[in-house]
Amino acid sequence: MHRSFALLAMVVAALPAACRPAPSYVPRTRDVVITAVPLLTKEMQAIYPFLEQDFAPGGVLDGKEVYAFVPGTVTVMAGDTLRLMLLNPEDDAHTFVMAGLALALPGQSRTDTTYVARTPGIYPFFCSLPAHAPMMHGELVVLRAGRRAVRQPAR
Repeated sequence: MHRSFALLAMVVAALPAACRPAPSYVPRTRDVVITAVPLLTKEMQAIYPFLEQDFAPGGVLDGKEVYAFVPGTVTVMAGDTLRLMLLNPEDDAHTFVMAGLALALPGQSRTDTTYVARTPGIYPFFCSLPAHAPMMHGELVVLRAGRRAVRQPAR
């Protein structure tokens, strides 16, 4: 009986990694910093003269300003807890809206919150101020937890 167990252990050890069961994922806490960044604002017209025409009535940015959330995509595993630090280093106010979360981001502020990514999927986040839509957006990508993905050999 002892020899059979030793032989089985040798066979299992010789199996390629793709054939062995992968360990289960253990959810973790992740620190995520997201910053509101101005890209093209009315204040920049002195630096970029072409913006005067763009922000004028009928221009391509009439009634809008271009901001972004950086990073624009955050990827986590289902079950992870996110400690979000939302930074707004400039004067204009913003919001941060996502499934189950809506926050005001006053000018020159830091807003901290916790969010649990429970269900796999792609969840958009955005600033809900009309002058910042549709440019100021991003997405939270929540991957299915469970067994870790194991690469299969190419055929």
